[in-house]
Amino acid sequence: MKPIIAVIGGETDVSEESLDMAEEIGSDIARNDCILVCGGRGGIMEAACRGAKAAGGLTVGILPSLDKREANKFVDIPLSTGLGYARNSLVVSCADAVIALEGRVGTLSEIGMSLCNNRPVVVVKGSGGVSDFLESGRDKLEFGERIHVATLGTAVDKVLDTIKKLDRQ
Repeated sequence: MKPIIAVIGGETDVSEESLDMAEEIGSDIARNDCILVCGGRGGIMEAACRGAKAAGGLTVGILPSLDKREANKFVDIPLSTGLGYARNSLVVSCADAVIALEGRVGTLSEIGMSLCNNRPVVVVKGSGGVSDFLESGRDKLEFGERIHVATLGTAVDKVLDTIKKLDRQ
C-alpha cells in the first residue's frame, strides 16, 4: 500500500512563504509515491495539492460541506462530508502521518486529533502559526514525543522514516 500523508495548515491569511513550502512538500509527497490527503480547500491545502499534481501525484480532499465544488482544482478525489470542522478528524485519522505548516486553531485541532489517534506529526520549522508554537513547546506536551520538527527539505523524509518505525506500512 502507498503511504497516505496528510498536509494540514491555514486556509486564509497564509504567507506566500508558507504556500511555497506547502507546494514543495506536496511535490515531495508525490515524488515519494505517497498519496496526499487534506481538507481539500484553499491556502496550504491547495498549495500542497498543486505541488503533488505537478509531480504526478494523487490528491484526496476531505471537505467540510456536502458540496464537492468547494474542492480546490488540484483535488483528484473530493469527499464531501457535511461534517463541518468535525471533518478534521477524518483528514488525520485516514493518514499514516501528518505534516503541519503554519495554521491556527483548525490546524491545532487536527494536530491534537492526530496525537490522540497515534498519528505522528511533523511540523515544518519556520512555517509560522501553531506549527512554530509546537516546535518550541512540544517538550511540555503529553504527546510531545510524537511531534517531530523538520525543515522544508526533510519533512517528507522524516514522515516516511517515522511511518516505517511505527510499521504502518
